Amino acid sequence: MRILGWFLALVAVGTGLLACCARKPAAAEQGHGLPAEERRKVEEQVRSFLARVAQEVTRDGPTAWKREFAPGQEFFMASDGKLAFEDGHAAKQGIDSVAKAIKRIELRWGRDLRVDVLTSELAVVGTSWQERQETSQGKVMNESGYFTGVTEKQEGLWVFRDAHWSSAPAGSGR
Repeated sequence: MRILGWFLALVAVGTGLLACCARKPAAAEQGHGLPAEERRKVEEQVRSFLARVAQEVTRDGPTAWKREFAPGQEFFMASDGKLAFEDGHAAKQGIDSVAKAIKRIELRWGRDLRVDVLTSELAVVGTSWQERQETSQGKVMNESGYFTGVTEKQEGLWVFRDAHWSSAPAGSGR
């Protein structure tokens, strides 16, 4: 009986060791098949893209967004629980309307920017944001919230493939 007990204990320990050592790394550890250096390069490109977006939107106003969104059917944007643009074409038309109402925007991304590199041409981003908007009538509005999006490298340039803006509730301190 003692031999059987030892045998079962060895089998249990061996099985545990095999399971531990044979464990596949999680997708984040694997980097979705990309070498670490390439992941870092893509993350840096995406961070630079977001910085450029904030600069261009602040400098050029709402029309700058036309350059930042994927132009095709793949694009969509939601805002505060509603579909804002169903595709890239709708976004371009909608931005023209926004540009008539808002003459100036100051966009700032938060320091909490997260970049999840999926492939060499796709990454998910998430960050807090703050925006100061000045309307055509001179009214100033300050908003903040959280942004998530899928970025994609298309024809050598990064664009937002999908986007979602959520605004912080009034009085939330954000």
